[in-house]
Amino acid sequence: MLDKIKRMDERILDGIKRIHSKANNRIMAGITTLGTGGLVWFAMTIPMIATAKMRVAGLNILLSLFITWLVGEITIKRIVGRVRPSEQIPDEEQIIKRPKYYSFPSGHTASSFSVVAVTIYWCGPAIYIPVFVLATLIGFSRLYLRVHYFSDVAVGCLLGIICGFSSVGIFNLLAQYLA
Repeated sequence: MLDKIKRMDERILDGIKRIHSKANNRIMAGITTLGTGGLVWFAMTIPMIATAKMRVAGLNILLSLFITWLVGEITIKRIVGRVRPSEQIPDEEQIIKRPKYYSFPSGHTASSFSVVAVTIYWCGPAIYIPVFVLATLIGFSRLYLRVHYFSDVAVGCLLGIICGFSSVGIFNLLAQYLA
């Protein structure tokens, strides 16, 4: 089973490599930067928290990012310890600086999809659709840049959705308890 996943991961990365170009490299590097450290998602919460109508959603996003970081980055990545695909390609083929930490699951993707889950719950389609599109682009950028395998991104997406919706439940319980 793991061999089949590994072969699929490698085939997908080889297929994506076919669309590499200087312009695409710059675009994908820019998109991935938005997801680094949850930058775009933290920036998104600032106006949300400042607006009474969106405050709950903004605070819930912060909780979801924390839970996702704790589960994905601090726990799962350290247990699995998967080496990134970027470790297997020569320096001259690197588009961005090699990440220092493990590959599985994709933290960029997990944090992005945790925000998708929270916005689906608290916000309308005018917010959650663009969030979904950006989260998808961030996940794809990780594949394009060869810093994650497809299975890292797929599990990151699933983990993010689970953590995001779990954070909604936790947030609602806390709100009831503190009310």
